[in-house]
Amino acid sequence: MKSLGNALVLVVFAMVLAIGDRAWSAPQPGTPTFNRDIAPIVFKNCAVCHRPGESAPFSLLTFRDLKKHAAQVAEVTKSRFMPPWLPQAGYGEFVGERRLSDEQISLIQRWVDAGAEEGEAADLPPTPAWRKGWQLGEPDLVIRMEQSYTLRASGRDVYRNFVIPIPLTNTRYVEAVELRPGNKRVVHHANILIDPTRSSRILDEKDSEPGFEGMDFFSEAQRPGGYFLTWVPGTLPSVEPTPWRLDPRSSLVINMHMLPSGKDEVIEPAVGFHFTDKPAQGPLLYIFKLEGDEQIDIPPGRKHFSIADDYTLPVDVEVLGVDPHAHFLGKTMQGFATLPDGTKKWLIRIDDWDFNWQDVYRFLHPVFLPKGSIVSMRYTYDNSSDNGRNPSSPPKHVVAGNSTLDEMGHLWVQFQARDREGLKLLELGQALHILEKYPNNAMAHYNVGRHHHLERRYDRAIHHYEQALRSRPAFALAHHNLGSVLRRMGRLDEAIRHYKAALKFRPQYAPAHDYLARTLHSNAQMTEAISHYRETLKLNPDNLAAHYRLAAAHHELGATLQKAGRAAEALQHYRRSLELKDDSPMTLTRAAWLLATTVDDNVRSPTDAVTLASRASELTGHGHPAVEDTLAVAYAAAGDFDRAVATAKHALELITDPGHEKAIQEIRRHLELFRNKTPFMEESQ
Repeated sequence: MKSLGNALVLVVFAMVLAIGDRAWSAPQPGTPTFNRDIAPIVFKNCAVCHRPGESAPFSLLTFRDLKKHAAQVAEVTKSRFMPPWLPQAGYGEFVGERRLSDEQISLIQRWVDAGAEEGEAADLPPTPAWRKGWQLGEPDLVIRMEQSYTLRASGRDVYRNFVIPIPLTNTRYVEAVELRPGNKRVVHHANILIDPTRSSRILDEKDSEPGFEGMDFFSEAQRPGGYFLTWVPGTLPSVEPTPWRLDPRSSLVINMHMLPSGKDEVIEPAVGFHFTDKPAQGPLLYIFKLEGDEQIDIPPGRKHFSIADDYTLPVDVEVLGVDPHAHFLGKTMQGFATLPDGTKKWLIRIDDWDFNWQDVYRFLHPVFLPKGSIVSMRYTYDNSSDNGRNPSSPPKHVVAGNSTLDEMGHLWVQFQARDREGLKLLELGQALHILEKYPNNAMAHYNVGRHHHLERRYDRAIHHYEQALRSRPAFALAHHNLGSVLRRMGRLDEAIRHYKAALKFRPQYAPAHDYLARTLHSNAQMTEAISHYRETLKLNPDNLAAHYRLAAAHHELGATLQKAGRAAEALQHYRRSLELKDDSPMTLTRAAWLLATTVDDNVRSPTDAVTLASRASELTGHGHPAVEDTLAVAYAAAGDFDRAVATAKHALELITDPGHEKAIQEIRRHLELFRNKTPFMEESQ
């Protein structure tokens, strides 16, 4: 564990600290020079990308570097194309702003117009000292791909998910994550996801190349609740507001959007984790999504197309950050809140959206919004030929979709709730908000059902799960959760039907195999239960509970077969149970009884019976009457009647409750046989 506070300050303010007392102030009289006037501006606002090894196509760290591009720099700063900072001034204060003032832009123009002079060497501030490699210092854990991925030279954008098992043996708490995409020139953006199951690994194994394709994939991979874990060019790593939990046996999934460059490119991402010993405490985070995707239907040539969304907060929150998103046709973006007293509080405003420079914007200071505030988004799009970023010429009809040639309209807002109850209300509010606009939205019904499920309001949960399935009959998770509710209500046959439906649509979903096996087990359908326990363990070998339940199922099936007189099959299941569970007194006793009392010579083994019953006796401290009785029966089967008599007497002494008359009579009957040098056999009862 280490404190990252100083490291974070170094990352965010590295350029300013390196410049020291020579940080830019008002222009000095005379002709501007690089060393005195321009270098401080470039070091602070440009060099984070324009330096060796970063995403920009050339460096601007020296006078010679900048001189070669002086006219270009003057042009792109004047138009505010560079440095890339989309939010308008005065509509939210964000960490790491790269916005140039009017005075700084004017100074750059004057410098270029005057001949772009270098100036006195003594005036040059120190070159910023960025860390080499990891910007927050050496991580506690670094995870890399075992095999690199080669991005093809040409073609459409590539969306790919790289899956890497996380080598942890115990739960850790993450206070910062740093993603190094491996090839910044071709990676448009990347998201860090965590999959606690094997579902992403299974998708990876099915693909012949490293990772698997797509954005809409059906695995359990998600961003840790409430956290922005995104990389875009120019991103500086930061310490999270509160730590998040990372469990062992999870997988890291790096979701990447990559742009072919005209030649084959090697992609080798790495992720560094910084841990703390302190789990998250206090306020909880939730990322709320305002969106207008289903409103997007933009005819070709339409210059002004708008979407909107509003949400009324059910609790007090603080806003920590925002993540606006659209594609190439996006033009203007507004995010704001209207307080209960009518006051308008801006969250973000972008008047010239550029898909190539999207970012996550974290507020310099949290923005408090009281309960009842209305959070709003207003976006516009330009699908005309006047839009220089329009990817289609002539313009084409555009609807919502994940492809960059489609469109999107999202505003992700990071809320901080005061407590878990507030978090629950935000989660429920998100789902209800979607249902208000889209009553047949299957995922929203599923999320409302899940909320009621967790609150044990089972009738409401069933209603919403069923509504989700009406809209999307192949919704495996809804089938699975509906099965779980029905199982809790004792409606086992219905639960089994929905678990099987979940597996029909998603055959390798380990939780459905597990819960189906449990339900079949409860319904005394042992053979089928064993089959699904095995599938559970094949998909998730670390599921110890399934391991023990499989052993119990083998034991119970063995007992059933033993009663039915199928001794050989019963013994096979007892032995399998013992292999799985090692030492289970119940299984040891059952198997010993079978080996000692059966008349089937192919199964009967008094020596093995004594061994197993002795072990069961040791495990129970020689204090369980049924186990001691079984040991006595085993001794008698082996011909050791003296021990059999002594052990049976001990078994009788252990029964102190006169209410157990049936057990007392049974052991006395065995004792009488042993005194007469006769073993007990099942058929002799």
